[in-house]
Order: sequence, then structure tokens, then C-alpha cells
Amino acid sequence: MYPQSRLSETLARGHQKDRDKRSATAKPVSKMRKRYRKFLIAALVLIPIALLAQGLAPTRPYSEEAELTKVEEWVLSQGTVESIAAEIAATLGLGSDRLPVKLRSFRTSNDGINHAFAVSTNPIQRGIVLSGLKTIENNKMKIYSLGTAWLTDRSGTIHRTIELDASGIRVVSNNSHAAEFKDIKAFFVKKLEATTPTTTSSPSP
Repeated sequence: MYPQSRLSETLARGHQKDRDKRSATAKPVSKMRKRYRKFLIAALVLIPIALLAQGLAPTRPYSEEAELTKVEEWVLSQGTVESIAAEIAATLGLGSDRLPVKLRSFRTSNDGINHAFAVSTNPIQRGIVLSGLKTIENNKMKIYSLGTAWLTDRSGTIHRTIELDASGIRVVSNNSHAAEFKDIKAFFVKKLEATTPTTTSSPSP
């Protein structure tokens, strides 16, 4: 049997080893906790800074993001109630029935082409239809439209281009009439500007 003093010394060494093991295990955990706390504090500091920066960043006007917004509003408020033929609506991907629209149109005197800006009033089939069409009557008393129409939206992006002539309606490449589309957009923007009253400052006394 061990003497009492040697037994106490052995037990003390055993306890010291256990404490050393726990201390060695606790050190990595303690370091991880410190790193986590630093990361959490940094995140809490950066979040309000990011939110503040976002709040201070200038917001682009809606008119910049949506090129035809003002023209669309103008047509909806002052346009006439019309409808687009079912065949044209279907080719544009706007359903199989006649499409109810609000319309503003202007006929050019030199070539007789009717420039039209139509906004769908169907809540399911939303879209804007721009067109440059000329009504033709052939020697067989057949009346048809000749020209191009585009499906677009407020952004002024072409979604579909169609051509109309005596043989019917067909979808063509959006690039094929992109220049004409740009011109007709500019045409209606100018028409809107011409109808919008400009405010002039009164002369100072």
C-alpha cells in the first residue's frame, strides 16, 4: 500500500493533468469566441454604415429608367378608346381577341403614314404598341395596312416586331426596323413636349 503522503502527491498530479487538459481545450475555444465577437462587432458597425450609404445614394428618376412613362400617361389620360385587331394582337403575343387600348395617332401629310401610340387597357395583356402604318386600297377594292408595328413597354425596349402588307402579318427580327422604332419613339416624345405647357417666370418689378 502507498504511504499517505505519496498517495496525496499522486492524486494531486492527476488533478493537475486534468486541469492542464481542460485548459488546453479551452484555449482554442476561447480564441474562437474572441474572433466571433470581433466579427459580430464589425458586422454590427458595418450594417448601419451600409444602410446610410444606400439612403444617401442618389436615386435615378423613374423617367430615366422608363423612357416612355410620360408618353404612356399622356395617352392614357387623353387618348381615344380604340381596339387593335385580333390578328395583330395575336401576332404581337397579346391574346387572341381584339385588344382594348387608349390611342393617340398622327398622320403625316407627306407620305400618309399613320403613327400610333397604343396602350393596352387589358389588365391581363399589358403592353405598348407603336406603329407606323399606311392604309392601302388596291384595284380589287381590298383594304389593308402596310408598315411596321412594335410591342414595347415603358422602358422603350422592343419585345416584338411585326410587318404588315397585302400578304398578311409576320414576325420579323427586332433589329430589322430598330432605327424606325427609335424614330417613332422620338416622334411621340416630341409630340408630348409640344403639348406640355412650359412655365415662364414672371418679370420682377
